[in-house]
Amino acid sequence: MLPTPSVVLHDVTFAWPDGAVALDHVSGAFGRGRTGLTGLNGAGKSTLLRLVAGLLTPASGRVVLSGTADYLPQRVTTDVDATVADLLGITPVVRALRAIESGDVDPAHFDAVGDDWDVEERAVALLAASGLPTGLGRSVATLSGGETMLTAITGIRLRQSSGGGAVALLDEPTNNLDGDARERLYELVRGWRGALVVVSHDLALLELMDDTAELRAGSLTTFGGPYSEYRAWLEVQQEAAAQALRSAEQTLRREKRQRIEAEERIAHSESKGRKDAANSRYVKAVINDRRNSAEKSQGARRGLLDDKVERARAAVDLAERAVRDDDRISVDLPDPRVPAGRRLVVLRGADGREVVVQGPERVALTGPNGVGKTTLLERLVRPGSAESPAGAAGGEVLTGQVAYLPQRVDVLREDLSVLDAVREGAPHVPPGELRNRLARFLVRGAAVDRPVATLSGGERFRVALARLLLADPPAQLLVLDEPTNNLDVASTDQLVDALAAYRGALLVVSHDRAFLERLGLDVEVRLDGAGNLTEVR
Repeated sequence: MLPTPSVVLHDVTFAWPDGAVALDHVSGAFGRGRTGLTGLNGAGKSTLLRLVAGLLTPASGRVVLSGTADYLPQRVTTDVDATVADLLGITPVVRALRAIESGDVDPAHFDAVGDDWDVEERAVALLAASGLPTGLGRSVATLSGGETMLTAITGIRLRQSSGGGAVALLDEPTNNLDGDARERLYELVRGWRGALVVVSHDLALLELMDDTAELRAGSLTTFGGPYSEYRAWLEVQQEAAAQALRSAEQTLRREKRQRIEAEERIAHSESKGRKDAANSRYVKAVINDRRNSAEKSQGARRGLLDDKVERARAAVDLAERAVRDDDRISVDLPDPRVPAGRRLVVLRGADGREVVVQGPERVALTGPNGVGKTTLLERLVRPGSAESPAGAAGGEVLTGQVAYLPQRVDVLREDLSVLDAVREGAPHVPPGELRNRLARFLVRGAAVDRPVATLSGGERFRVALARLLLADPPAQLLVLDEPTNNLDVASTDQLVDALAAYRGALLVVSHDRAFLERLGLDVEVRLDGAGNLTEVR
């Protein structure tokens, strides 16, 4: 007997207020173990998690949970006044405990505590086991991005250990995590007990899953095994689908050929009949009788052959739908014509050591979370936007046009349409031409007029990338901060291909080691906690 699933989706449909359909009659289920939810950008994965969490309401259909949902979005709180206890979700219990300890016997305090009398001890133990700061009153502002995410995930584990029976929902939890933080997250997942659904493009994380689910074209497919096994199974299925398509196409060509040959025979027969009538070889009554009989026979034959052609064409259409032909970002980067050796940017470490980026060099800026890589980029491309204390790493642009894609993709105004957001970077390009260019970024049709606020993480990245790359004049230096965080595997492949063809300078911050290794780097520059820069050739 199969185990009862933790989440069941019954014919779920969801549309945004502007009418854009995010999910269309989706049915499926997630098990009680660890499930990796995959799919192309824009498929609706984050929307699906929010529906399961009850943060969105389906237009039709039902979401049924065994227990409750504990949801962690891609962006964890940035409230500077929040504490570690807030991030763990235990502040109400801690306050009730303090009140009881002070002698307050209000029943509401005992209700708030419930069975969690040792919640502080368990919280500290879980934090320590993950190598995280254990001060429950510590400000979230003092944590790195990786520490913030790991602490929030620890809060979910803490609530599950309290017997809450919640289904944990994590949306891209490894985004912005450095190598060390990712390893600690992997350890958390390896030891996970209870239902867990993770949306991720992190292949290492997906390998830790018990099941793999893919959301595609309104269908949710669940496979028993990690992502690599799912891909191997899918490859076999696709080979079979491709063979079926070739056979269907061959059958259609044969049926069309036979239809043409039959039409030629019919035409020949009709021609012969007209010739016999002209030569008066037969009496008129016999000719008319034969003509009527031939027309009936030929009509029936045409109908039979037409039916065969239509059935063969329908078989081709069905086979084509089974063969995947996923759209990918098709980026055509401009040639900024940067001479080799032109000095574009200088990076300065806290110890005064300098690293010069010159076209068309490819440079990676790496280092643990919290050492200031993003801050260094901000100081570089937006002078005056970030205070530069004495002894901190910094730098300056020496010459050339710089295009910058920040980690949070906050270059887009939420109230603008996609088209208007991109036009800000290319105000002199006609809207029709921009629409054509946006199609290369998989932003087509009515999606061009959607508000930026309604975009998924992957869609937002594509639009921000389009705004950067379609700018006029083109940039001589591309500065990218964690560009693969919101990209599916196919889009990451296409981004790598595009950057490989780019002939300007590239400065990229990334914790995705596989991505960096594919860029053909000229140099890696490591930033440490003291603000010093070290070149790694």
